[in-house]
Amino acid sequence: MKYKVSQIAEINSNSIKPKLYSGALNYEDTSSVTDNCFIRPIRYDNITEAPSRARRKAAIGDTVISTVRPNNLHYGFIDKNNCDWIYSTGFAVVHPDKKIVDPFYLFLLLSLKSTTQKLQDIGETSKSTYPAVKPDDIANLQFEIPSLEKQKKISFIFKNLYQKSKLNNQINDNLDDLMTTIFNNKIINSKFEVSSLTNIANYKNGLAMQKFRPTENSESLPVLKIRELNQGSTDNNSDRCSANIDPEVIVNTGDIIFSWSGTLLVKIWSGNKSGLNQHLFKVTSSEYPNWFIYEWTKFHLHKFQSIAAGKATTMGHIKRNDLKSSKVLIPDKVSFDKFNKIMSPIYEKRLELIKENQSLMTFKENLLTKYF
Repeated sequence: MKYKVSQIAEINSNSIKPKLYSGALNYEDTSSVTDNCFIRPIRYDNITEAPSRARRKAAIGDTVISTVRPNNLHYGFIDKNNCDWIYSTGFAVVHPDKKIVDPFYLFLLLSLKSTTQKLQDIGETSKSTYPAVKPDDIANLQFEIPSLEKQKKISFIFKNLYQKSKLNNQINDNLDDLMTTIFNNKIINSKFEVSSLTNIANYKNGLAMQKFRPTENSESLPVLKIRELNQGSTDNNSDRCSANIDPEVIVNTGDIIFSWSGTLLVKIWSGNKSGLNQHLFKVTSSEYPNWFIYEWTKFHLHKFQSIAAGKATTMGHIKRNDLKSSKVLIPDKVSFDKFNKIMSPIYEKRLELIKENQSLMTFKENLLTKYF
């Protein structure tokens, strides 16, 4: 039977009143949630310190979905009772009627590619300067809803996939923290040879991929931009470029990518083979292992972010001279070999988890095609 979302759920039914709210809060903005992955919220001691957008409340079983730029996939499922978490008014918080719809099944429906595309199409007709939808647009979405028993069986399958992927991400984050702790303790505070970032690694800038559009019927690649780097993958909304480009700007799973303009961050690429866009560096080295150049780039990231923030431009950035002037310490061979035996297995385990999650997501997409 077909139902509108408004017939099986309430939207934005619970918001806080600033004058009545007391105590600390954890704030989640729309950019903090991507494809059901929640970045750690920003902690505020009281509501007056938090952004004015911090108003929405969500309960276990709710789906939060951004009303701005739907194709950025800023949606997620609430599976914990985080009573002090407050969400941006940029989210629509969808609270399901559990008598009709299984909460996770509704999340699956709202996160389908077809749903995202439908909302994106609606958003592009809005009068806003960017694609945006209203809560009523989500309320008017219509879906075929099977029996609760069938919904729960389907939800069980997909929940396990999401939970395994989420666990892998948590382990990966912990391994990342562990690597940095070891790196700081063993290398940063030691008296080793002084060099610079540009002496240990090559920072290859991407191309203006709009100049390398694929021709009709030719092989192409998705374009890796800052949006894709943030979400950890490319998608159907990613631009395409010709596959016949410089191999040095082709990115594969596990490559180190450093965004040097706009949003500055360094990540191990968790997506598939892609073409590197301008404003992103692919970081490589023919002499040093990846963990070493990754950690040193990450070590200087805060400084780079401060440099970019101080630029009197609309898009903060750093220059190559900033890389060149960033000092690094290089251990002697005996010490380096010792550190490498500790760090390399951790780094390789991170790559293994990233690739496992890729397989899980491919499996998930195949199952979505089967059930929806």
